Amino acid sequence: MTFSIVARQGEAYGVAVASKFLAVGAVVPAARIGVGAVATQSFARVAYLDELLGRLAAGEAADAALAAATALDDGRQTRQVGVVGVGSAASFTGSECNAWAGGVARDEGDTAYAIQGNILTGPEVVEAMERAWHASAGQSLPQRLHAALVAGDEAGGDSRGRQSASMYAVEPGSGYDASGVLADLRVDDHAAPVTELGRLLSEWEMYFGAPEDVQPLEGDLADEVRSGLARLGFSGDDLATALADWAGNANYEARLSPEGIDRRVLEALRAATA
Repeated sequence: MTFSIVARQGEAYGVAVASKFLAVGAVVPAARIGVGAVATQSFARVAYLDELLGRLAAGEAADAALAAATALDDGRQTRQVGVVGVGSAASFTGSECNAWAGGVARDEGDTAYAIQGNILTGPEVVEAMERAWHASAGQSLPQRLHAALVAGDEAGGDSRGRQSASMYAVEPGSGYDASGVLADLRVDDHAAPVTELGRLLSEWEMYFGAPEDVQPLEGDLADEVRSGLARLGFSGDDLATALADWAGNANYEARLSPEGIDRRVLEALRAATA
């Protein structure tokens, strides 16, 4: 009923999942900073999430943790699970999962992934997701997770249709108030959930992402920003203060930089005054 990718990139861990199932994000994904990430699906056993993360935290490799957890589960042949830990990745598909069902797991040093799905249109879904993961190298983990999900969706995805999608990722020091939450997004019931998840991810990065492509507030750019802020009702002798006041009002404060103005904040200011 579901296709997912569980992955590690550097110190970041995350899961992205889509399904013809209401609120798939309430069931499938979990991740823990410094430990790993897990997806449980196909007659999902939610207890796997804490159990597997606990085993990873205790030092077990993903394949060993997954083998031990499934061995204790009488319903394991109906389950599907993906696990990524420090230096390890594993995927399990029970023999009673509805066709097509299968997965792949690889540890590639600085990155690792487990991709799996059931009730899919065919193996091309997992194959497309794996290709998209590699093709997106150089992007952030959430962007790579979403790229894989888009590829799986376009390749056929869940053979029954579309309903929900979710992403959860963690990384030390990231997110709002440096909470470590790199992305926490759910589309619970939507005609195009993977597309909507991408829109939400872009918004999330705007609100909680670090400053990027910062330009100094000098010359013509300073004049443009000062004029735009004044049109929006934010003016004063100190341009940085006026910018901070507007950005705080728009919830863009995470993107403020003492070095100047962030590219996406500048784009938002231009759009607001267009």
